[in-house]
Amino acid sequence: MFTGLIQSIGQVHSFKRQGDSAQLRISSSLVDADLQLGESIAVNGACLTVTAWDNSSFTVDVSPETLNCTTLGQLQTHHPVNLERALRLSDRLGGHLVSGHIDCVALVRRRSEDHNAIRFEFGVPQPVMRYLVTKGSVAVDGISLTVNSVEADMFSIAVIPHSLQMTTLKNCREGSQVNIETDLLGRYVERLLQGENNSKNEQKVDFDFLAKNGFL
Repeated sequence: MFTGLIQSIGQVHSFKRQGDSAQLRISSSLVDADLQLGESIAVNGACLTVTAWDNSSFTVDVSPETLNCTTLGQLQTHHPVNLERALRLSDRLGGHLVSGHIDCVALVRRRSEDHNAIRFEFGVPQPVMRYLVTKGSVAVDGISLTVNSVEADMFSIAVIPHSLQMTTLKNCREGSQVNIETDLLGRYVERLLQGENNSKNEQKVDFDFLAKNGFL
């Protein structure tokens, strides 16, 4: 799990395609003696596993599913990426609970100034829209942000100067693509409600049911 608070902007050192998968090497200040093989790091919001590391970079494998569902397949050498190491149980939860499992890729429809902030509007596939609510949480390229408004097929956020400068959002323009992860809690609530509705619709087998169907 992650918090959506970006710890560092890394740089793509190499991106090697291996059939339908890929290997990604990233230069980063996050690499230190505490880094371990097999630990999770969110790269632009996608949870990836460290398979190797040295004094200045780490390597991760990118599966076909991740390439298909995220923007990672568009990365090239020297591209900046948002990085966050996995949450410790003793850490502060400054953002919101982020799983690192991307729901969709969104398109930046508009970028505009909004007083001291920059306002972004994102176009999102319809099936994902039901998980976005005004004043709710969303992770954009791994960044924990608050949803300002929601419309039929888009939502907006406002990013303060600090968040803009400390993340790759400063490079996003109209037409850019970003990874979106909606609030995990919404999916659990939806699943629980579906189960409740299904149980209500189940026909009880009692004397009335048996009589109605000719068994009595």
